[in-house]
Amino acid sequence: MGISLPSQEAIPTGSISLDKLELIELDNIEIERDKDYLQSLKSLETENFIDRLFYRPLGYKLATKLKGTGVTPNFITIVSIFVGVAGAILFYYDFPYWIAPLGILGMVAANILDCVDGQLARMTGIKSKVGRILDGIAGYLWFATVYLALATRLYHQTGHWGFYLLIILSALSHATQAAVTDYYKTLHLYFLSPETGREFDTVEGVRTRLKGMKGIPRLFTQFYLYYTQLQHRVTPHLQDLLNYLRVNYPTGDIPETSRIQFRRGSKIVMRSLDLLTFNGRSIPLFLTILTGHVWLYFLYEIVFLNIVLVATRNQHETLCRYFLMTLRGDHKTV
Repeated sequence: MGISLPSQEAIPTGSISLDKLELIELDNIEIERDKDYLQSLKSLETENFIDRLFYRPLGYKLATKLKGTGVTPNFITIVSIFVGVAGAILFYYDFPYWIAPLGILGMVAANILDCVDGQLARMTGIKSKVGRILDGIAGYLWFATVYLALATRLYHQTGHWGFYLLIILSALSHATQAAVTDYYKTLHLYFLSPETGREFDTVEGVRTRLKGMKGIPRLFTQFYLYYTQLQHRVTPHLQDLLNYLRVNYPTGDIPETSRIQFRRGSKIVMRSLDLLTFNGRSIPLFLTILTGHVWLYFLYEIVFLNIVLVATRNQHETLCRYFLMTLRGDHKTV
């Protein structure tokens, strides 16, 4: 038995009848040929369809206007936290009817800003470990507020305190899902090139950085240490693969054929992994808010997305196990 890897990249086919969507896609094709735009991304390979269609192009245009103004990526991140939290608070209200769309606009605006901070950081070279951690915390704060707003709304509608337990279950689910998603995408970047894989942290590396820190940076890094430890615990075969690579390719000079082979398998995993991103959460969230059936979002997050997480994790662990077997065989023959 073995994992099936595609021999070539799939090319989507089919026609789209909406003229506006066609124009947006044509505009995105042009922007994706722009070298500066591509350099503002980690990689097109790890971007999902909605990000490529809407969030990233818009984020690039805003980042371009902010470049050279003195506005820092961390400032944009902080603004995105306030905008996202403010939008999420509005989900508590079911009347007047314009409140729900306003909250949705707030969450969408926050995610646009989340794109802007990363793209601006890559365009200006203003990067920091604390900035990366702060960027990750932003999404947690948005959705923690969402859970609190929805649970409080349901409590006031029904009088049942049990809805507040859903906050804990959703928060734990979200934390695990987001940690695994980020880890797998960063691993994909690691196999793209050593340059794009620089953000691939180890528990030991984070602990070393933590020793020389104080105050707020230390607090953020301590949180990030727990986050990294969680990533390691749930991916044993991935850890075996990384240990092998560190010993046999300490400078990151993994053969190009091996890089391509792994990324082909990783792209298959990305298809389901996209459900665990902001877009995979926000669209069902917005639908439940607009229809008034907010309890369905908790069901989606706690049940459906955890099923996706388990299936995706098993698929990726299988990929890592078989790829490691392939590398060991190749390495012995060199």
